[in-house]
Amino acid sequence: MSVGHAARVIEEAGIPTVVVLIRAFRHLAEEMKIPRTLVTRHLMGRPLGAPGDAERQRQVILAALRLLEEAKEGGTIVELPDPYRPGC
Repeated sequence: MSVGHAARVIEEAGIPTVVVLIRAFRHLAEEMKIPRTLVTRHLMGRPLGAPGDAERQRQVILAALRLLEEAKEGGTIVELPDPYRPGC
């Protein structure tokens, strides 16, 4: 879970971060108290969505940017409700 450690170090330098994880790793985000986490219901290795699914990838990135703007406290976790869309 090195991405969580990296996010914490970057945050300590004064740069806000958002980590995008798949649902299987949500418990790690909670345990590590990652500053801001966006959780997707996607497959391992595809936190932004299926290859070629530009619309879903755009949705995930926009949700991450909203979380960056709107999170008021550390450890904020937001889960996107939409499932993975294979073959898009």
